[in-house]
Amino acid sequence: MIWKPNVTVAAIIERAGKYLLVEEDQQEWGVQLNQPAGHLEPNESIIQACVREVLEETAYTFIPHWLVGIYHWHSNKTDTTFIRFAFSGTVTEFDAGRMLDSGILRAAWLDLSEIRDRRDCHRSPLVMQCIDDYLAGKRYSLEIFTHYD
Repeated sequence: MIWKPNVTVAAIIERAGKYLLVEEDQQEWGVQLNQPAGHLEPNESIIQACVREVLEETAYTFIPHWLVGIYHWHSNKTDTTFIRFAFSGTVTEFDAGRMLDSGILRAAWLDLSEIRDRRDCHRSPLVMQCIDDYLAGKRYSLEIFTHYD
């Protein structure tokens, strides 16, 4: 059998010193805090996946501007390896009537102290690492991505 990591995307969205995060009901582990994030689906680019995930989990339209980083993390809880592509960008329209993905309790704008205070309920160590990298000014051009249909 060939081992394959899970390819995921995440969005670091900051506005006026607050970050758009989601509270997720992770039944086994309770309510967890995460960036809008999810898995790459068949026939979509990595950038398209991030735009889709933000919309599905927050009801905001996301415009990615930069790649913040690529992260390799193994969850001992689930014995799963993830490769995460984290983007920064802005949100535009908000669809107040849109149903959020199953398991998403709410999307919320939180400041750094609120995020750090809730570190014990972060979905993974990548939540804070991505924000720290964003704050450190890590930005890579989206031109690095090539997608063939």
